[in-house]
Amino acid sequence: MQTLTIGELKASFSDVLKKIRSGQEIVISYGKKREKVAVLVPYSDYVSTPERNLGLLKDRAGCIIHDDFEISEKEMLAS
Repeated sequence: MQTLTIGELKASFSDVLKKIRSGQEIVISYGKKREKVAVLVPYSDYVSTPERNLGLLKDRAGCIIHDDFEISEKEMLAS
């Protein structure tokens, strides 16, 4: 994953878009401390998160995981 500052992003925006379209992810950093503030990802990666069925409860139950949930999906599925 490549990291760019705001200035570098502005100077080479077209090239960055080409890299993103080819599947790369770009981290954007900001300020003197170069704090990481965003990640640019290909749109297809962003929208292609499939829904998961609940196995035996398929079509009988649902589950909504809110943003303030304590663990990530990967951690929950691994447990």
